[in-house]
Amino acid sequence: MNKVLFFAHLRDAVGEEFLTLEAGGKTVAELKADLAAQYDLPRMDTVMTAINEEFASNDEVIRDGDEIAFIPPVSGG
Repeated sequence: MNKVLFFAHLRDAVGEEFLTLEAGGKTVAELKADLAAQYDLPRMDTVMTAINEEFASNDEVIRDGDEIAFIPPVSGG
């Protein structure tokens, strides 16, 4: 099982701070696509991903037990 954390507008769209689900063996891109379809998440292509608190690319493979965080870009002044 994997803990998937959501921040900012993604948390609002999902309605939860995190989900626990099976993501082991999937790439980050596959997980993004699955979640975008299931929760109608906007702009997942611009979202940064961290696996176990280290930034990860879309082609990185998720292992069982990994913690995945999706962090949208932040704008400000």
